[in-house]
Amino acid sequence: MAGGAGFIGSHLCDFLLKKGWRVICVDNLITGRKENIAHLINHPRFKFMQKDIVCPFRVSGHIDVIFNLASPASPRDYFAYPLETMAAGAYGTHNLLEIARKKGTIFIHASTSEVYGDPEEHPQSESYQGNVNPIGPRAVYDESKRYAEALIMTYHRIFHLPVRIARIFNTYGPRMKLNDGRVVPNLIYQALNGQPLTIYGTGKQTRSFCYVSDLIAGLYKMIYCPIAEPVNLGNPQEFTIIKFAQLVKKLTGSKSPLVFMPIPPDDPKRRCPDITRAKRLLKWEPKVNLTKGLTMTIKWFKDQMLI
Repeated sequence: MAGGAGFIGSHLCDFLLKKGWRVICVDNLITGRKENIAHLINHPRFKFMQKDIVCPFRVSGHIDVIFNLASPASPRDYFAYPLETMAAGAYGTHNLLEIARKKGTIFIHASTSEVYGDPEEHPQSESYQGNVNPIGPRAVYDESKRYAEALIMTYHRIFHLPVRIARIFNTYGPRMKLNDGRVVPNLIYQALNGQPLTIYGTGKQTRSFCYVSDLIAGLYKMIYCPIAEPVNLGNPQEFTIIKFAQLVKKLTGSKSPLVFMPIPPDDPKRRCPDITRAKRLLKWEPKVNLTKGLTMTIKWFKDQMLI
């Protein structure tokens, strides 16, 4: 599991261990956090390796599946580590693919809805090729993920490597960093601290929000679905950012006002997955509604702020 100490990766480690798997967690801790896996360190079927996948490394023994979740994922992180982000998508993915090729391992890659850019198709299906600015500030993440997909499919065609590509849409839940900068932790943190809630642009742009346990269930099902083409994983229920902010205010009891700031460059106007392929191939769709998921996430944030 590359990136196993991150937000999504650590939840996937938990899930796999509960299913009886042995888990090797590889993370350089640039954006991952050891606190996310602290409860697993003494688990008999868990091993942590602090390594940067950009540098070639070896893993002894048989490996059934490699999950690649290693990359800064929030704008705040990939703006802070632009070269590291691009290297993780390029060199890091290549190094993991080489391990998978040599060991005959299933390779599951965490791609992103960012490959669609600021989409002109709505909702976004896997056949849509995207509207990405290749030289904009977000390109360090968007294009690293697009390159990784191209590299993975090339390994599949040349070496017949069993690969899976999950295009992950906005996911939220416990273990997101308080200072993550993405819309969910940003608004929750501001609401709990009595700060104005920051809305970028008009707030009429949309997002869809998938609770982390639903995403993990989808990623796990991809192990058993021998389809190389990308699969969207996300919640197709769409919300404007203003409506989402109002829900955060309601659930936190916040009286904070909304403040409007200029929208960042290349920020998508609409973002919503077509999950027809996931329903058909994986028999998967989200189960946790936004109110329930946010309630659990807000509780976790409150607990963290008391530590």
